[in-house]
Amino acid sequence: MTLTEQELTFLQSMFDLARAGDADGLAEAVDAGIPVNLTNSSGDSLLILAAYHCHADTVAALLERGADTGRVNDRGQTALGAAVFRRSERIVALLLDAGADPALGPRSALDVARYFELTPMLELLTAPR
Repeated sequence: MTLTEQELTFLQSMFDLARAGDADGLAEAVDAGIPVNLTNSSGDSLLILAAYHCHADTVAALLERGADTGRVNDRGQTALGAAVFRRSERIVALLLDAGADPALGPRSALDVARYFELTPMLELLTAPR
């Protein structure tokens, strides 16, 4: 299936919504049929981008719609790893509550916390749930 330039531009705008934290706009698009696990050419999912850009409401909206916490981008990173790197306790908690695996990926959330000596993040990742 070949997409038109207009369709590609529209899909690209979904990643912009994730980066900008437009939870309502993104939720509306997903509810209308855009795949919740849409992934760009770098392997970044909407969830990974929302987590990296510290948009907790957008992360929550995507999780409510079934976003896969187990997606790993082309650099071996997950949404949980991105949230740990950005030191977002709220997003880390949301992702862990949704079943995200702290050890997933070649650059796992645990690896990120250890490498950057993010003790509070490491404690969140290893706390009993």
